[in-house]
Amino acid sequence: MSFLEVKDVYKQHGARVAVDHVNFQMQKGQKIAIAGETGSGKSTLLKIIGGFLQPDSGKVLFENKKVSGPLEKLVPGHHAIAYLSQHFELRNNYAVHELLEMASKIEDSDAQQIFSVCQIEHLLHRRTNELSGGEKQRIVLAMQLIKKPKLLLLDEPFSNLDAIHEQTIKQVIHDVSEAFQTSCIMVSHDGKDVLSWADEIMVMKDGVVVQQATPSVIYHQPVDLYCAGLFGAYNIISSELIELFNLSASEKSACIRPEKIVVAATGIRATVENVMYYGSYDMLQVKILNSVLQIKAVADLYQKNDMLFIQLHQSNVFYC
Repeated sequence: MSFLEVKDVYKQHGARVAVDHVNFQMQKGQKIAIAGETGSGKSTLLKIIGGFLQPDSGKVLFENKKVSGPLEKLVPGHHAIAYLSQHFELRNNYAVHELLEMASKIEDSDAQQIFSVCQIEHLLHRRTNELSGGEKQRIVLAMQLIKKPKLLLLDEPFSNLDAIHEQTIKQVIHDVSEAFQTSCIMVSHDGKDVLSWADEIMVMKDGVVVQQATPSVIYHQPVDLYCAGLFGAYNIISSELIELFNLSASEKSACIRPEKIVVAATGIRATVENVMYYGSYDMLQVKILNSVLQIKAVADLYQKNDMLFIQLHQSNVFYC
């Protein structure tokens, strides 16, 4: 029996199909990410799973029981499913500990562990109007966790945060998963945010799940250029380079990630045309014959007009 099962869920907004007959299953303790560009249907699907939006057809089963939508019950949502919206709100001018006490359904010792994991212990006596956006988000997450949910739904938790608070909430979400073994579904428009976190990733486009696999498969074997681009940079290998490096040709585009291009003592000679500095690494634009490739390289090692030798190995090439 699946912990969660989404069965042929369909939702239309006006003339636009938001979720197009989506099916998937989730096991208890699993971490699933739903990635896709803005408007791909991922947040709509998350709301349907949580019982906050009525599907036009299909159903969601949670622990083998149907999740009712807002047209089927007076108060939307499910008591065992917590939903953290990207548009969360906190009551104004309340002390943080007052809000948490009102929401709590657990012992003080368990609550203290949640406060520690969510990194809010130092905020308990602050008032909500004194908090930053990132701090408020961690408070809302703690308020959801102290209700002891069996499933946690996170809708774009990294959006609208500065770099410091984004790194903090990433660490908090990782620690929540590790400390409480909470089953979790996270939605993100940036695939790179979920690669290191998820057990499984679903990629959505125009309401359809176009690929569902482990992070490694999604990254190294994307089914199309849309999936490839969501999770990082890639090169499309030109026909002249396919021949030059003796690679297999296909009707599909041959692609390679920048970090999979090998700079070696021998190989095909290339000229560095541009160097982009990213702190821990450089992204080189190199020219071979009439083709340009991006290469991820050690920072501060190469300069414009340098000559280097590169190798492209068949095992690192994927086709889209």
